[in-house]
Amino acid sequence: MGKTKVGLLFGGRSGEHEVSIISAKAIASALNQNSNATKYEVIPVYIDKQGAWHESDISQQVLESGKSLNNEDDNRNLWQFPQSLNDIKVFFPILHGPNGEDGTIQGLLTLMQIPYVGSGVLGSSMGMDKIAMKTAFTQAGLPQVKYLGVSRSQVWSSPCVFPKLCDQIEETLIYPCFVKPANLGSSVGIAKVRSRSELESALDNAASFDRRIIIEEGVVAREVECAVLGNDHPKASVIGEISFSSDFYDYETKYTSGLAELHIPAKLPDTVAEQIKEMALQAFSAVDAAGLARVDFFYVEATGEVLINEINTLPGFTSTSMYPQLWQATGIDFPQLVDKLIVLAQERHQE
Repeated sequence: MGKTKVGLLFGGRSGEHEVSIISAKAIASALNQNSNATKYEVIPVYIDKQGAWHESDISQQVLESGKSLNNEDDNRNLWQFPQSLNDIKVFFPILHGPNGEDGTIQGLLTLMQIPYVGSGVLGSSMGMDKIAMKTAFTQAGLPQVKYLGVSRSQVWSSPCVFPKLCDQIEETLIYPCFVKPANLGSSVGIAKVRSRSELESALDNAASFDRRIIIEEGVVAREVECAVLGNDHPKASVIGEISFSSDFYDYETKYTSGLAELHIPAKLPDTVAEQIKEMALQAFSAVDAAGLARVDFFYVEATGEVLINEINTLPGFTSTSMYPQLWQATGIDFPQLVDKLIVLAQERHQE
């Protein structure tokens, strides 16, 4: 029996393009290790920043160099798929952010009738949109910080309407609060605000990134995370914690070496750790996720309260990312993890 050809789909039209390349490089390495090398053949498929899909030779060059392709004037392949796609038996999409983990690529792969790693259209889209996600969490009875969802049209409205919107936010939420684009990852466009003037500026900035915006009340808490693996009967990992000295876990802190520390396993009471695991599985089910997800929480140590923050259905997948490290600490190493994800994708497709 020949090797299963795995289409490693990376890059994409997203602000997290470079992060996707790093994740893809780590996954490609894992698929070429140990027993995976005898089971799988990696076919890299790079999507550049303009949306053009590239053949495996160019894709391999990007993967090895770790640098994106400058293809600004060449859209010849925008709607043409590489010939190599004809042989792919399962896709491993590692496209972070919009146009990658929001249900768009998942819809395309579903139409192509090829198995793929991760959540389907519904789970991906709900996991990407923070307002839809939090609505699902509310229905599932999961406790959260106070929040409000607003639209770009409300922010960029008349001089009479915008002040009323800010009044409503101030009446509902207490400073400090966080203003976020609803559909961007990696902390892009997020601001911590402590006053009316900062709120107005942050809303305007967030509206430039997304037509849906969420404002969340701040909380003094430890930031902890749990990884989930599986389909209909998922499992939860040990709990990890992120510590940092910056004002919040912004893009620079997240992707600059040395600015944040991961603590695995997190030092938590056993009852709290078990509660977080159970809530992670509930969140996974609430958005109809599949394959993998990382679920983020706030642990308010002063009261013992656990609040769910968000679910990420396609978390960072470098060798130093929280998701694979959590499973490493739980007993599943990186090569085993990517193998399990491919098997889960094939099982879900057969169902």
